[in-house]
Amino acid sequence: MLSITRRSGESVRVAEAALAAAKTVPAAPARRRGPAASYAELARVAARGWPPVESERLGEWELRAAAGFTRRANSVLPLGDPGTGLPEALAAVVRWYAARGLPAYVQTATGGEGTQERLAARLEELGWAREVSAELRTGALAPVADRAPGATVRLVREPDAAWLSRYQRVGEVRPEVTAVLTGGPSVWFAVVDGEPGSPARAIGRCVVDGRWAGFAAVEVDPEHRRRGLASDVMAALAARALDEGASAAWLQVERENTAARAMYERSGFTVHHHYHHYHHHRAPGDGV
Repeated sequence: MLSITRRSGESVRVAEAALAAAKTVPAAPARRRGPAASYAELARVAARGWPPVESERLGEWELRAAAGFTRRANSVLPLGDPGTGLPEALAAVVRWYAARGLPAYVQTATGGEGTQERLAARLEELGWAREVSAELRTGALAPVADRAPGATVRLVREPDAAWLSRYQRVGEVRPEVTAVLTGGPSVWFAVVDGEPGSPARAIGRCVVDGRWAGFAAVEVDPEHRRRGLASDVMAALAARALDEGASAAWLQVERENTAARAMYERSGFTVHHHYHHYHHHRAPGDGV
């Protein structure tokens, strides 16, 4: 059986005898209304915008850890050559994460210029399982900021109690969580306040990095959805990012989040590439 990876990242297995012909199809060139960029550029920008607490190089790969807070900060970013064969590199990855009491994840990308369809297929052949797939979308920044003011949005440099109490990914606010959230070249947090002492009605986060502004953690109280609060939050953050010299925007959204994907589509964000987290689900010592 042969493993074939489609541009979306979906892998299918085909009997070799049933395959009449095959060829490697190069990634499609960027065709979007937003800014053009290679996968490698955006991958590095996104990594700087959501930094780990600890990192180590394995050749050109970056091993990242943050005490388990989010897969993005606790996975390998395999840009380039690890300096050894793939099975040996993956064995080193498994050992590195096991030493920190963490599962081993590798982040890959498909469907864009310079993405990693072959690596994704090889990971599956070697027994790694894909757990999560998401889209990285890009768009022009100025149209996001053009929204007429609706709700009052506070912008702060660090997440306060109102922001953190709305953020779904936070249970206990550990130092590692704060380090990841506040890490990045220029970080801003947006808050639409609720009643005094209560969680925020809406929040968002933006990292400005040169020409790029990266949006994350845009969340709205379920009782206040469909009132434009998410767009208000993004508009306020986008205006601040424009003031700091950014012109392009990016964000990441999981495929299953259809409501968010529809909102970002209306805001002019189009898919640049898909990214996936592959999990090593065997016990250390069982091979890769």
